[in-house]
Amino acid sequence: MPENTLKLGIIGGALDSAIGRSHHIASQMDGRFRIVAGCFSLIPKVNEDTAALLDVPADRLYSDWRTFLKSEQGKLDAVLLLTPTPMHAEMAAEALAAGFPVISEKALSVSSAEAAAIRAARDQHNGFVAVTYNYTGYPIIRELRHMIESGKLGQIMHVAAEMPQEGFLRLVGAQDTKPQPQAWRLKDDFIPTVSLDLGVHVHHLIHFLTQASPIEVCAMEQQQGHFDGIIDNVQCLARYTGDLPVQLWYGKTALGHANGLRIRVFGTTASAEWVQMNPEYLTLHDNRGHTYLISRAANGLHICNQERYTRFKAGHPAGFMEAFANYYADLADWLIAHRKGEPAPHPMVAGVEIAEEGLRMMEAIARSARSRSWQPVPSQE
Repeated sequence: MPENTLKLGIIGGALDSAIGRSHHIASQMDGRFRIVAGCFSLIPKVNEDTAALLDVPADRLYSDWRTFLKSEQGKLDAVLLLTPTPMHAEMAAEALAAGFPVISEKALSVSSAEAAAIRAARDQHNGFVAVTYNYTGYPIIRELRHMIESGKLGQIMHVAAEMPQEGFLRLVGAQDTKPQPQAWRLKDDFIPTVSLDLGVHVHHLIHFLTQASPIEVCAMEQQQGHFDGIIDNVQCLARYTGDLPVQLWYGKTALGHANGLRIRVFGTTASAEWVQMNPEYLTLHDNRGHTYLISRAANGLHICNQERYTRFKAGHPAGFMEAFANYYADLADWLIAHRKGEPAPHPMVAGVEIAEEGLRMMEAIARSARSRSWQPVPSQE
């Protein structure tokens, strides 16, 4: 293993998980991590098959996560949590207490109270916690952030972000059967699972681009799909810091949208639009009536032309996996800096604080929908 390759252990994320393979591939794409240990599944055959695919030796494969933490103490550079969200809080707390840096798939937890407890454990043990929001790894999104920071769009006046999907309504297979989501996704706590799945992504993307935070929300939650009692469509009007108006829409009943993530940012001199299904391009409209389609391969870009974002020459599109790998490369840089005693957060990676803010916003959305009123988003205690 190269000297600068970080040793990663995984809890969850087996071959049959929704997101496991994406993390497996993205974490190793640039040689920054190697998966060396894991407790991937409670099903022995699935656990063993996942370890075999990842070349994890039998003596570092575990059938329960607590034994994994005890046995791997001092041997890993980070523990990656890919279990269902309701399991994250307990696992993160025990991993931090055992001295492991923690990387968590979003959402960090099911409530802001759990996130605050993870933050307290991190501080108590001088630990490390990062959360994966992979959409901010797209080079064009990072280019847009630079444009906003440098004033290319002027003063930001309005943001609209949406993440419509169709998975709770579209029929599947030759027999046109109803979809069968994982069981934990069909149980809503105070924050509906759709908000933990999609809402936190939308919140983080807005924050990443604008550096603004939500102050108050007015929202509506609906159940429109096949699963009774499960919220699957959310619309929200929000006021952010700087008196910035923001519109959010996310859900799983929008037929025609496998993943319709889109964000539009409107400024005083230009507006910009990015669509995840066409991730190589950014559309700009200026205040003189001109429209520009900016390719990731265009000359003169500040971010996209960096060597790290051009794994292959223009005309061969980069996508979801490459964006995820970009995020993992930043995670590696932050972990190495943390190990050297440099505690400053990495500007491209989400820590506990922003994940906790997202959960506070999702709770405010739930309160607003149920009370049919504007609700504040509390600040961090």
